[in-house]
Order: sequence, then C-alpha cells, then structure tokens
Amino acid sequence: QVQLVESGGGLVQAGGSLRLSCAASGRTFSNSVMGWFRQSPGMEREFVSAISRSGDRTNYSDSVKGRFTISRDNTKNTVYLQMNSLKPEDTAVYYCARKVSWIDYSIASKYGYWGQGTQVTVSS
Repeated sequence: QVQLVESGGGLVQAGGSLRLSCAASGRTFSNSVMGWFRQSPGMEREFVSAISRSGDRTNYSDSVKGRFTISRDNTKNTVYLQMNSLKPEDTAVYYCARKVSWIDYSIASKYGYWGQGTQVTVSS
C-alpha cells in the first residue's frame, strides 16, 4: 500500500518562500508520476504541478509557472515543491498525489493515491 505524507506548509508573508515535501512509502515511487494539487475552501481541487517518473518532464499551471518548481529524489522516495514569490491567492491546502502514467497528469480524478494535505497560508 502506498502512503503519501506532506510536510513543509505554514504561514508566510507575501513574497516569501516555502518548500513542501511529500514522502512516499513503498517500492513503487520511482515508477510513479507525482503531482501537486491545492484546494481552497469552497473551491475545486486545482492542479499545481506534476513530474514524470524520472524527473525529465515537468508541468505547471499558469498560475504558478515561473514561481514554483517541482523536483523529486527517487533515492529518498520524496517529491518537493519549491514555492517562491508567494501570493495571498496561493493560500490553500496542498496535496501530493501519485499515478502510474503521464497521461492526464493535470486531472485529479486520475490519481489513485493522495496525501492528507498541508496548509499553506500567505498573508498580505
């Protein structure tokens, strides 16, 4: 069974940075596409970023492109989301998720495993 545990969230002022981590259990991490999503109260879960199994492909939503960077360390079974130049509208619960193939990487329903989420709050 795959378990995903996010960490690194918190309260930061606008313009600041945070680095989220997602640690995965199990031996299938290197065969997994990993994604980051976020959800604000009353809103749909929103795609943020995804990274391929080897890390050679990444993709970002337009709202975070140029500010966020996704990366992974398959030796540590961990995926990261470096968030710079944070804005109040980035405030949300951030979730990491796992799927097998790169197809439909931006669609939340295509991911089979999810972490419990970590809160990110950006004050103005």
